[in-house]
Amino acid sequence: REQFPTIFPRVGYSIISYLMFINTIFSVFNNTLVIIVLVKNVSLLNPMNVIILSLAVSDLMIALCGSTIVTITNYQGSFFLGDGFCIFQGFAVNFFGLVSMCTLTLLAYERYNVVCKPLAGFKMTVRRSCQGLVLAWLFCLFWAVPPLLGWSSYGPEGVQTSCSLGWEERSWSNYSYLILYTLLCFILPVIVIVYCYAKVLITLRQLNQSMEQQSGRPSQEDNKRAVKMVLAMIGAFFACWLPYTVLSVVVVVDPELHIPPLVASLPMYFAKTSPVYNPIIYFFSRANQRQFWGVETLVADCNHLVSGGLSIFYEKERLKNRSVIFKM
Repeated sequence: REQFPTIFPRVGYSIISYLMFINTIFSVFNNTLVIIVLVKNVSLLNPMNVIILSLAVSDLMIALCGSTIVTITNYQGSFFLGDGFCIFQGFAVNFFGLVSMCTLTLLAYERYNVVCKPLAGFKMTVRRSCQGLVLAWLFCLFWAVPPLLGWSSYGPEGVQTSCSLGWEERSWSNYSYLILYTLLCFILPVIVIVYCYAKVLITLRQLNQSMEQQSGRPSQEDNKRAVKMVLAMIGAFFACWLPYTVLSVVVVVDPELHIPPLVASLPMYFAKTSPVYNPIIYFFSRANQRQFWGVETLVADCNHLVSGGLSIFYEKERLKNRSVIFKM
């Protein structure tokens, strides 16, 4: 198996491995918890939560296929798993990263549809959310497969302990892919998300002012909570994916520009932190988080189990007593 060269100080690899290990633990735990809660509580699967379930699945796969492997390879100090595994990791992280981004875009549209167009003829349903997710996953697969077939490629990047798209490949075929990839898979989703959330913020502000005028009582708390949640969504999205977008644009615009290995690796590490933030933003920031996380549901299940067990016990005792009476 080919081992890519070590070009970074050993202590640097150790630090990256430690940080990515922590990232992996939180990513896997957070998203697994989200999946379990939503799957266990089917009543929670409204149109928005169906989209969030898809987001949790793709984020979990990023953690398993990306962060886990990067933790191991950085601990070793090189990508020692060979070319085949490098291509697999590059494809998996690219595909599931695109799925997460498109899912965020779909979620932005869902919020826009609910808040800004509540009376419109087109209403988001669970079925339509699922249809949108199927289209999003197919769209992402369409853009993740071409590098496997020769249009661009997957290979080692940055400090040579992870793999992604071949940004440094100097060919017109690669440039054409990167240009379309950047426009359709990064810039377009960013435009849609910013537009939808800007409209949501404006609508919420107008609704808040209208409620104050009608009732005479301020309704700032709900507005502030919604604004904070939306800003957190936008902030996490840009923090995780904007560096990667900037790198791709820079490489396409100036192919001869030399980018230091560590600088080239940082956007990838930023992107791999997104699975940690999304569950926190979309769940812990909710006003009814206790109910959503299933705490009340879990208590109710326990109460039902206890009461059900007592009922069964008393019923058995009643039948037992009846049988004793009949025998007498």
